[in-house]
Amino acid sequence: MVLPLAACGAGGFSLQKAEVDRSIVTSSAPASPAVPANSDKDSDQTTIGNAVSSADIEELGGQAVPWANAGTGSRGSITELVELKDNDQTCRSFTASRESFDGVSLFKGELCMAGAGGWHMQDFKAL
Repeated sequence: MVLPLAACGAGGFSLQKAEVDRSIVTSSAPASPAVPANSDKDSDQTTIGNAVSSADIEELGGQAVPWANAGTGSRGSITELVELKDNDQTCRSFTASRESFDGVSLFKGELCMAGAGGWHMQDFKAL
């Protein structure tokens, strides 16, 4: 039994005789344009703005407003939501948290009523 096994091992692979196989050709797929991380943050900012504008502040009674963006996978909550009226201008100030794949962030913002019942983000800064 020992003899057949020794014969198989004696003529086997040798590192001293190994050579590079130049017949193998590889290539890479063309690089796809990377989507900037800011597009996720912009999308989340829009989602937060939608949650702020649609919140019923009186009914909330100071409770946090949860938000989630299915497109980016981010989520968080909106706190300190206050509506201010000054010279026919209605604005809502808020603090928002953002939990995403790149970490947790906190923002302070202000959303103001624009013409025709729409809202416009006046301020949105990371804290």
